[in-house]
Amino acid sequence: MLVLGIETTCDETAAAVVERLPDGRGRILSNVVLSQIDEHAAFGGVVPEIAARAHVEVLDGIVAEAMEQAGVALDRIDGIAAAAGPGLIGGVIVGLTTAKAIAMVAGKPLLAVNHLEAHALTARLTDVTPFPYCLFLASGGHTQILAVRGVGDYVRLATTMDDAIGEAFDKTAKLLGLGYPGGPQVENEAARGNPTRFALPRPMQHRKEADFSLSGLKTALRLEAEAIAPLSDEDVSDLCASFQAAVTDVVYDRLRAGLKLFRAQYGAPNALVVAGGVAANQAIRSVLLKLATEEKIALVAPPLELCTDNGAMIAWAGAERLALGLVDTLDVAPKARWPLDEVAAARGRKLNTAAYK
Repeated sequence: MLVLGIETTCDETAAAVVERLPDGRGRILSNVVLSQIDEHAAFGGVVPEIAARAHVEVLDGIVAEAMEQAGVALDRIDGIAAAAGPGLIGGVIVGLTTAKAIAMVAGKPLLAVNHLEAHALTARLTDVTPFPYCLFLASGGHTQILAVRGVGDYVRLATTMDDAIGEAFDKTAKLLGLGYPGGPQVENEAARGNPTRFALPRPMQHRKEADFSLSGLKTALRLEAEAIAPLSDEDVSDLCASFQAAVTDVVYDRLRAGLKLFRAQYGAPNALVVAGGVAANQAIRSVLLKLATEEKIALVAPPLELCTDNGAMIAWAGAERLALGLVDTLDVAPKARWPLDEVAAARGRKLNTAAYK
């Protein structure tokens, strides 16, 4: 089974071709990603109008390049998958409309994929991780702990009460005058800093529920920075190191609570899976490995290039759904908001592909 995947929910324009083998294993034949970092750097964050326009200008070429690298013609593709949300609605419309056009012209099934579901299922593409598993989804817009029980079967165990982890990293970078994207900049500065210099809070620590809260940590960091302004290079590094240390402590504590909730409701998970752009942070990966070792479960952390937004994860999620006979009609609507626990396997419809011809 070969699926073309398209991703345009934020500031990466991406397309990929992924093969799903009969035994359920996956193989990436191509994965083309064009980042828009340069277009948004001057603004310190993603500008939705600029992002949508950039997707329009380059998506056709990115899709063509993905097909060429995969070495397959469109008639060999079994399904066309696109991220239908959540995300910046202008970009989502561009990708989903393109996928609809390709599906209609080529007579192929359309698969409208939830962007978060694609992150959630990446572990099955890379490691053939069996259900159920506990997912830590951490990105610029989302911080959640979920029970992944099957394709289209997701139960949210915890979420953030305010800022997402990636958002907190980006706001910290902006506060300290670092570049965009903020997460990698804070991580780089933290590597040179003293993580014990500033006594920052660990919000929600030791609570039975597994929810996160990061706004108080962000405010505490701002107050520390204001108290010693103007900041030296050493001050910036120490602030970043103290902030990252607080975040990793919070992640460890909240995930330990999340795993207890998982076990109480569903038994032992087959793995602890991390997904989303924040999964690229090495300090967070290290604390996840420590927790998984203590809990005696496997840690599945996809390669860095599959943690950030990409077309391969969209194609794979589409392939997983297509293998179950779940496809979408051409009138499926794009969504700016689409919680993962509202995705159901029954959302798709079992349709004869002849309906697309």
